[in-house]
Amino acid sequence: MATEPFSAVEVIRAKRDGAVLSDEMIDWTIDAYTRGVIAEEQMSALNMAIFFQGMNRSEISRWTTAMINSGERMDFSSLAAPHGQKLPTTDKHSTGGVGDKITLPLAPLVASFGVAVPQLSGRGLGHTGGTLDKLEAIPGWRANLSNEELFSQLSNVGAVICAAGAGLAPADKKLYALRDVTATVEAIPLIASSIMSKKIAEGTGSLVLDVKVGSGAFMKDEVMARELAETMVNLGTDAGVNTVALLTNMETPLGLTAGNAIEVEESVEVLAGGGPEDVVELTVALAVEMLAGAGVHDVDVRAALQNGRAMDSWRAMIKAQGGDPDAALPVAKESHTVVAQAEGVLVKLDAMDIGLAAWTLGAGRARKEDSVQAGAGVRMHVKPGALVRRGQPIATLLTDTPEKMARAIELVEHAIIIGSEDDRPDMRLIMDRIAAS
Repeated sequence: MATEPFSAVEVIRAKRDGAVLSDEMIDWTIDAYTRGVIAEEQMSALNMAIFFQGMNRSEISRWTTAMINSGERMDFSSLAAPHGQKLPTTDKHSTGGVGDKITLPLAPLVASFGVAVPQLSGRGLGHTGGTLDKLEAIPGWRANLSNEELFSQLSNVGAVICAAGAGLAPADKKLYALRDVTATVEAIPLIASSIMSKKIAEGTGSLVLDVKVGSGAFMKDEVMARELAETMVNLGTDAGVNTVALLTNMETPLGLTAGNAIEVEESVEVLAGGGPEDVVELTVALAVEMLAGAGVHDVDVRAALQNGRAMDSWRAMIKAQGGDPDAALPVAKESHTVVAQAEGVLVKLDAMDIGLAAWTLGAGRARKEDSVQAGAGVRMHVKPGALVRRGQPIATLLTDTPEKMARAIELVEHAIIIGSEDDRPDMRLIMDRIAAS
């Protein structure tokens, strides 16, 4: 049996005492953990040491590279359209929020400008929705594609939203599960390397990060969100991927829907030139960044939502994955409308409470193996900043399981704060843009 160059205890002790881990030590740690040489309790101790001692830029970069090297790496360098023109690739990653359906209109919008978008997405867990869950509300649509199908669709349609294969950064899957049960999820070096190992392994040429801040976001604090964004932008840059980040507001849900089918419906409204202004604003801002990263400048992105070209891309993308873009979407059997209890300005519609209500109603899952209800969720009728009168509908709750309604009503009522003109909230959606340092 070959002798290992390091021991787990040696690595744990070094990081516990604040040392900078060497490249060789990091490479061995990720490889040894993937092979089962480092035990779960030892990796738990190392995660906690990283949580308290942190990592410098070169350590995080090497840790991310080691996680990428634990699996396969996709290569889109040979991707071309049917007529032979080389296709640049770009991708977007959101840190997750409530009502965040932006990927749905964004991928076809960017693809309509001749840039390929390989959007490998995930499922929802807890109060944040999953892109794949939303799209599976469309009859016939399928999330799982082979690499051959992925490349063919990118070449012919330009946009793919599908499940990531198990071969990308398998070390991350193992590490993420461990972080979840050891209270080390919030360690910025571990969050950043987890996200970026998968995104870099996807092989995209450029990447735009949507880092959410606020009640419904993973990062509630702007300082922490900014640090995460800067760390991820630097990781992408160090790996040769053109990367920028937008810090965006997640105090209130995006758009007027939080669920699955109802978010698809709202996304189609945006692609048809309508939809809530905040969804349109963020979709356009991210599209501009993605196109610029792929070398496409000075184009009228909003016009592509008005003139039908983005809708054409959407319909082609849905059909290519077996979906029927004209099919009726599932509708929940039960509904209940929550109304304003006072007159004044809607000061707050708390994103976390709305997200938890949608989850309670059946739109999300508590464990990865749970199923979701396509029609469940919360449809909002007003946004913070609006004047409301007593008895005016604020939100309608939708579910197939009426026994879940009472708890969801409590959450939505708790989400609502009505005040005076003096309390009018700051509704800025895009808080900052972060580029490589």
